[in-house]
Amino acid sequence: MGNGVIPYSCPIEVTLDVIGGKWKGIILTFLLEKPRRFNEIKRELPSITQRILTLQLRELEADGIVNREIFREIPPKVEYSLTEFGKTLEPILFSMHVWGDHYSNQVVQRKSNRQAPPACEFRHLVKNPPTTLSTPP
Repeated sequence: MGNGVIPYSCPIEVTLDVIGGKWKGIILTFLLEKPRRFNEIKRELPSITQRILTLQLRELEADGIVNREIFREIPPKVEYSLTEFGKTLEPILFSMHVWGDHYSNQVVQRKSNRQAPPACEFRHLVKNPPTTLSTPP
């Protein structure tokens, strides 16, 4: 931002802005191992759509985390790799991996025990519910 205003109220917000979401951490972990082409990443994440993968890579590139290199050959080859700045995320990703590995069973168990709220339950909010339904004029 050109006016010197920092749009974050907490340093954790900065980190989550860059690596938050379902796919970015996994994409970054793949790129920590080695540079990869788009289709390599797509093959390793079969449930991600091409559109979402493209968006995630563009955001990571815009944030200076990922480098996109175009090789001038036929057919054209595009390869993604981590920038030096992106490599600074390695300890964070490693810590997330360790925590997830250690607590995944507990998280899954807790989530499976939750009762989903009713999809459209609002009766408890209405003090005097109508006894009959009327249609609007």
